Amino acid sequence: MSALIDNPFAVFAIAVITQWGAAFAGDLLRRSLRPLKKDERDDFDTVLTATLTLLALIIGFSFSMAVTRYDQRKNYEGAEANAIGTAYLRADLLPAEAAASVRQFLKVYVDQRVNFYNSNGRPSPEAVSDSVKLQDELWSSVVRAAGAQPNPLLALAVSGMNDVFNAQADTTAAWLNRIPTGAWVLMLLIAIFSNLLLGYRERSSGRLALLVLPVIASIAFYLIADIDSPYVGVISVVPHNLIATSEAMRSHH
Repeated sequence: MSALIDNPFAVFAIAVITQWGAAFAGDLLRRSLRPLKKDERDDFDTVLTATLTLLALIIGFSFSMAVTRYDQRKNYEGAEANAIGTAYLRADLLPAEAAASVRQFLKVYVDQRVNFYNSNGRPSPEAVSDSVKLQDELWSSVVRAAGAQPNPLLALAVSGMNDVFNAQADTTAAWLNRIPTGAWVLMLLIAIFSNLLLGYRERSSGRLALLVLPVIASIAFYLIADIDSPYVGVISVVPHNLIATSEAMRSHH
C-alpha cells in the first residue's frame, strides 16, 4: 500500500478507475432496479449533498496535512544548511590540524546531503555507508580535539557538530512523516460512495456527467499525493540552502 501512495501517478490512476466504476455502477443499478420516485428525490439529494460535502472536507483536510508535511521538509532542509554552516565556522575554535580536517569533512558531508535531496531521499546503499563513515570521522575528529584540551570554546564546536547530526535525524523523520494510510482509504471510500450515489441519481445530461467528479477528485488526490510524497512526483524539496552553504564553504579559505 505504501508503494502505491508514494507514487502520485498510481494514486491518480486508481482514483479515476475506482470512482468512474462506482459512478457507472450506480447508473446501472438505477436502470436495472428502479428509478427514484418523486417523493424520494429530496431525501436522496440531501444524502448526496452531505456525502459530497464530506468528500470536499476530507480532501481539504488531507491537502492541509500534505502541505504541512511539505513545509516541514523544506524547513528542515534550511535547518540542516544552517547547522552545517555553523559547525564549519566553529571549526575555527579547534586546533589547526583538527580544524582543517573537520572543514574538509564538512565540505564532503554537505555534498552528500545535497545528493540525498537530489536522489529524492533514496540514496544508494554505498552512499548510505559513506555517509555513516563520514559522520563517524567528523564526530571522532571533534571529540578527540575537545578531549585533548577541554574548555568551553571547544564544547561549542562539539555542540555544533551534534546539531548537524540532530538536523539530519529531524530531516529523516520529516521524510517518513506521511499522511496515514487510513486517511487515504477513508478518502477513497467516501469518493466511491459519492460517485455511486451520483450515478444512481437521474440526470438529463447523459453519462458524460459521470466522468466529471471522478476526474476532478482524482486530480485533487494526485496533488495531495504529489505534495505528500518526497520520493516521486513533480513537487519536491530542492536543496537551495544546502547548495548555497556548499558554495560558501568552498569559497572560504
